[in-house]
This record gives sequence, C-alpha cells and structure tokens, in this order.
Amino acid sequence: MLKIKHFFPILEWLPHYKKSQFKGDLSAGLTVGVMLIPQGMAYAMLAGLPPIYGLYASIIPLIVYSILGNIRQLGVGPVALDSLLVASGVGALATAGTADYITLAILLSFTVGCILVLMGLLRLGFLVNFLSRPIINGFTSAAALIIAASQLKHLFGLEIERTQYLHQTVFEIGKKITEINLITLSIGVVAIGILAWIKKSKRTIPSQLIVVILGILVVWIFGLSNNVKILGDIPQGLPKFMMPEISTEKIQNLLPIAITIALIAFMEIMAVGKALQAKHKNFEILPNRELVAIGLANVLGSMFQSFNVTGGFSRSAVNDEAGAKTGIAAIISAGLIVLTLLFLTPLFYYLPIPVLAAIIIVAVLGLINIRMIKYLWLTDKADLGMLVATFLGTLFLGMEWGVLVGIGLSLLVLLIKTARPHYAILGKIPNEPLYRNVQRFPELETSDDTLILRFDAGLYFANINYFKAVIKKEIIKKESTLKAFFLNADSINNIDTTAIYALEEILEECRSRGIEFYIIAVKGPVRDVLKRSTLMDKIGRHYFFVKTDHAINAYRNTGGKVFNKYAIQNSEK
Repeated sequence: MLKIKHFFPILEWLPHYKKSQFKGDLSAGLTVGVMLIPQGMAYAMLAGLPPIYGLYASIIPLIVYSILGNIRQLGVGPVALDSLLVASGVGALATAGTADYITLAILLSFTVGCILVLMGLLRLGFLVNFLSRPIINGFTSAAALIIAASQLKHLFGLEIERTQYLHQTVFEIGKKITEINLITLSIGVVAIGILAWIKKSKRTIPSQLIVVILGILVVWIFGLSNNVKILGDIPQGLPKFMMPEISTEKIQNLLPIAITIALIAFMEIMAVGKALQAKHKNFEILPNRELVAIGLANVLGSMFQSFNVTGGFSRSAVNDEAGAKTGIAAIISAGLIVLTLLFLTPLFYYLPIPVLAAIIIVAVLGLINIRMIKYLWLTDKADLGMLVATFLGTLFLGMEWGVLVGIGLSLLVLLIKTARPHYAILGKIPNEPLYRNVQRFPELETSDDTLILRFDAGLYFANINYFKAVIKKEIIKKESTLKAFFLNADSINNIDTTAIYALEEILEECRSRGIEFYIIAVKGPVRDVLKRSTLMDKIGRHYFFVKTDHAINAYRNTGGKVFNKYAIQNSEK
C-alpha cells in the first residue's frame, strides 16, 4: 500500500478529506477555472495554435496532476514561457495554425512528457540545481520581453511574421507603424489598463474574465467585427482520444526544444512548489515524483490534443488565495472547462484578439524582477554578470540558446568556485583556544615558526594544483623561520586519489625543508581514505589532532609526540 501511495499521492489525502475542505476547493476551482478560459486561449494563440487547444490543455493534465502530484495548490495548465518555446521550436518546422503545426505541437507535448518521466525514473531531479536563481531571472526577464513584443502585432492590428527575436519584432513593427489599427489599439490599451489596475489593487476578482466580457460586449454592441480581428467560431465538444503521430524523424527535430521545455517546466514547478510549501508545510516536495507527475500530465494530455503544460506562477497564487486545500480544486477547474467546451464556446465568437494579447502582456511583464537586479548589484557582482549574460543571450540568440547560456554559465561558475575555493590562514584569539582568519581579524596572534592553513573544500583532481600552489606560496613567505605546518581539514569533506598523491608530495616537501607536518580535525570518511592509502602511516599518527589548540600545544611542549586516539579512529562523522 505504501508503494501505491508513493506513486499516487491522492491516496494519501483523499481518504482523510473533510467536508470543511470542500468549500475552499470549490471556490478555488471555480476561480481558477474562470481564469483558465481566457488565459488558456491566449496562451494557445501565443503557441501558434487555435485558441480551442488552450482549453483542451486545461482538462486532462489538471486531472492527471491532481492524482499524481504532491503540490496541492499548484495551478497546472498552459503558461506563457512554454507557449512561446512551443512557437519557437515548432514554428521552425511548420507554419503556425496549420494541421502539420498542430500535429507537431501535440507530439512535442508527448516528447516533453516522456523526457520528464524518464528524468524522474532516473532520479535526475537534482539537475534543476544547476539553474541558479540569477540565471532563471535573466532568462525569464528576457523571455517576458520577447513574449510581450510578440503580442504587439495583435495589439496594433498588424500582420507581421512571427519571430523569437525582440529586435526583429520591433524592426518589423517599425516598418508598418503607419498601418496601426487605432480601434484595435484602443481596445488593447484599455484592456491592459483594466488588468494592471485590478492587479495593482490586489483585488480577488477575475480580471481576465472581466476584460474578455467587456471586449466581447464592445465589439458586439458597436458592430466592430469588421474593424477588429475577433476569435470567430470555436468548435464545441470535448477533445477526442488520439495518439500523437510518433515519428523518429519528427522527434529528432523536436528534441532540442523538448529538452529545453522539459527543464523550464520542471524549474517552474519547483520554484512555485517551494513558495507554496513554505506557506503551508503540510506536504513534502519530492523532485523526482514531481517529474513523473508533470511528465505523465503532458503525455496523457497529448493523447487528448493538449500542448505543453506546467505549473503557473500567477495561477497557483490565485488557486492558493482562493482557498484551495487539495487537488480537488484542479478537478473542479477541469470540470468547468468541460462545461465551457460543451455549452459556452459560442459566447466567445466576438472576443477581440487584442484583449487576449493584453492578457498575455500583463501576465508576462510580471516575470521581470527589477528587485533582483538591485539586490545582486549590492551583494554579488558575479551573479549579476550571469544574470545579464543570460538575459542578453536569450534576447539576441533565442530562447533555446538562452537556456544553454544559463546552464553553461552555472556550470562554469561552479567549476571555478570548486577549482579555486576559499582558504584562510588562521591565528589565535588572544586568551582563547580558538583560531580564526587573520585577514578578518588583524589582532589575532601568529608566530613566525608556525603556519596554520584551512582549505574550505573537498580535495580532488580539479582543485589539487591550486591547493598545492597555495601551500607552497604560504610556506615560501615564512621559509627562513617556519618549523611547523598545520593543515586544518575541518572543511575537507572528501578526498580522491589525486589528492592523496598531492598530500604525499606536500609531506615530502615539508620534511625536506625541516618543517613538521600536522593535520587537524580530519573527518571520518577522509581519515578512512588516508588509512587505506597508507598515507596516515607515512605522516605518523602522532601528527593528527582533533583541535588546532591541541596540535599547537603538542608542537610547543612535546615536539608532536602526544598521541590522540580520537584524531585517527575510524568514524562515520
């Protein structure tokens, strides 16, 4: 039973479901469902698909995730970022809106889902850790500008080619600036104003549905359907079960964008999930389980004509604020979409396209985090540099390259920090048996005949040359007076074979110079390696100490002849 609950989290909370929870779930389900109707259609349009596919994507994936997912307030469905990535990837292979384009978009959802499930089964949830917060912020900020720019043609009533580059979009609009449809622009600007005002006032009313209703009424009452581009006929009825047209060649073509979307989708879920968990604390986020849950939501959704979905920031916030307690809220939202498809689609005939564009623009501009830029300027210029580089890479090289630039920079910074970690020369606090970094506390006591060095990283092949260079440099500084070198290993958590050989070289170098070599605070796993390699015997057990003060006293008073069993005993510490 425990294994079944592990794969179906709904079995953990559904048997204990209370009537008191239903009120919150019902309120949240209806609120998010109302929000999903215009939002889903807008994001389908952004993805280059007919608006009806946004509603298709808001049924099966929501139900699947509510059964398999563990983040109870997560609002699953189409999102702006993934939608633009769909348009970017599939748009390079087919013309937007055509049958081939729709087929590829659905196959892309299936492929992304398979990648996510495979990542979950292989326990690769840790990979999201390679996307640091500055990298994510740089990517989403640039993507937000690209998405907003892509909607300007609908806001201005212009016909221009779709592109994922901001400068190309602006250039194309500039060429046709005299052809702007003022009626279309007016409707769009008013819609943006209403959405922004409601968002700023933090009112819980469904702002997107309000502008949709107002837009429909304005076009219908004033007979503007010939002057403004409208949604037109939307097919009624539920999506039919249909397996995606799987083709090895097509999957190969879609694979680069599929991997990108998979990483971004998982990143979005984890970011939203952590924020929700910090607030509720009644569930645990298991990254690999979430990978499988959102992966299967995409796989099974694609069989009912859904394009890519993930957890949305704004939708999850609305779901939580409206009182969602469990996944029942998502099932209610899906039920409302079903009713809309069966009975309400004719009501959206006069919906003006600039209103959908306004919904997208207001939603994505909230992804730009100016506070993060100010914060990084004050705290970490290196992280700020990564943010700017990812931002520019996404803006001018494209969405896929932007992600690769971000991941590459994250790995590069990780390698640099690992290969050249922090180290400190230690000195004694006056009248205390404690030692600290002499660069931070100038009043510390030091002596010419001793050198105490702390290396703040594990020792392995990538940083061992730096480790040796640091020790050699510090020894040379005191070459004429140095009698004892103390390596504080308190921050060394692991050690490899290359490092063992390097330590042996350092030991021989010290002894050739007449310098005694002491090791302090070696952790159990590292001691085990030293013992198995026989390096412990070469150093001598009398030169291992638990505390720096013990080692200094032994050197001063006994010449290092005091044996401390706690310094060398095998341990799992």
